[in-house]
Amino acid sequence: MPETQRELDELYILFDIARTLDTHVELKEALDPVLGILERRAGLSRGMVTLLDRSAGVLKIEEAHGLSMEEKERGRYRLGEGLIGRVFESGLPIRVPDLAKDDRLLNRSGARASADLAGVAFYCLPIRSDSQVIGTLSAERRLVADAGEEQMSADLSILERVASLIADSAKLRELILEDQLRARAAVTACGDEAYVGGARLPEAEIQSGTIVGTSAAMRAVYDMVTQVAPSDATVLINGESGTGKELVAMELHALSRRSLGPLIKVNCSALPESIIESELFGHEKGSFTGAQAQRKGRFELADGGTLFLDEIGELSPAIQVKLLRVIQEREIERMGGSHTIKVDVRVIAATNRKLEDEIAAGRFREDLYYRLNVFPIRVPPLRERKSDIVLLADHFTEKYARMNNKPIKRISSPALDLLMSYHWPGNVRELENCIERAVILSADMVIHSYHLPPSLQSAMSTDTAPTTTLDAALSRLEKELIVEALKISAGNMAAAARRLGITERQMGLRVHHYAIPWKLYRATQM
Repeated sequence: MPETQRELDELYILFDIARTLDTHVELKEALDPVLGILERRAGLSRGMVTLLDRSAGVLKIEEAHGLSMEEKERGRYRLGEGLIGRVFESGLPIRVPDLAKDDRLLNRSGARASADLAGVAFYCLPIRSDSQVIGTLSAERRLVADAGEEQMSADLSILERVASLIADSAKLRELILEDQLRARAAVTACGDEAYVGGARLPEAEIQSGTIVGTSAAMRAVYDMVTQVAPSDATVLINGESGTGKELVAMELHALSRRSLGPLIKVNCSALPESIIESELFGHEKGSFTGAQAQRKGRFELADGGTLFLDEIGELSPAIQVKLLRVIQEREIERMGGSHTIKVDVRVIAATNRKLEDEIAAGRFREDLYYRLNVFPIRVPPLRERKSDIVLLADHFTEKYARMNNKPIKRISSPALDLLMSYHWPGNVRELENCIERAVILSADMVIHSYHLPPSLQSAMSTDTAPTTTLDAALSRLEKELIVEALKISAGNMAAAARRLGITERQMGLRVHHYAIPWKLYRATQM
């Protein structure tokens, strides 16, 4: 346990920095928010990260607070040049208590005048991956009168840990890139497409998905995925529409022993019943009208890999019988064929229906359900993982900012409040659509609350709060119902009372209380 409040604050800062690094796909995109956390929470300003450009043999500025975009782009340091280059070359941290004396050593574009730097401590540390220095992390603090050695030691401590987190993040991304390159090398590339096992697959089919979330519900999903992925067990993924069941299937494939094989996806609800059998099992030439050539089905295309059957609850009973046999025997027969074909396929199925209810209604075979339900995984709806909403919003903001070439810097606090208070019936897919819309509408690099769809707006955000009391609203509704009943009954209060389910005495009291001219309605009907 931390002994002081400073140590506790430092742990919280490091936790947020680690989470920020984990939720960004590219390291460069994570560095700006990381340096922002150091500035806001730790008081360390003008942070800068440089990484070694191996091809040019120089240190390149990846991110720097206080420099313009142009200065960042052209920012280069030769090894051994200035404080930055000396730290990289020696692998030892440098601390300059008073930069006014050593400003000439900084050699940093856009540095302020020496007179402005009096009383500023400057720190520069190596970013070390294993035993190799891969870059530097630097920052500075304006010292107050009573700041001393203790403050500067604390600054060095947190910067050392942040440098270690950046190094680990860079190493992880490098390993992921190496795995992807090995996977690509295992297939025969052909233009923008690849051939796997004789079947042409789009590039997207051989990529792993990205699941965003750190909530307890999602950690439980990650645990189950990592446990079952190395096996060949059939997995049934349950969850509402838009929760990301397909991403879970992609992650299961990517972590499995079949990751170098194909991942074939079939949306069972998108294919008409008349062609679903041909799509799954293939057909021989002349097996039906229009079958002009032999065609392999999805099971054959997935041989050696994984077959993902989405919305499996939509399959007809006839197809369910044939699918059960394939899962049991691991062999298929093409439509119009006379011999069996062995297939080595792992089956992952997904559904947004409760298959137990479908079985009770006679729409889904119980024996097929038990074949599929070997290892069930439930993907929680977004309303059960509220803590992931901000992470997902950041992820989608970065994604669509890149796609639309818009430099979105942040999501405003009112917009975040609306995102957190909404119940998200469409789950992650609805959130993604909302963020895409907001990115397109944003004109000032910020997503504001008014960029979100009307369905997310609240009474406060639109200034449409109720202007009357509950009693007044109920009285108005009661009077309207009584007047309507009197109109229907032609002013007959007894008939109107029966229609409203009250006594004649109650009717008379309410007519008197609201001063309703009941005789007028009788006269109009005569």
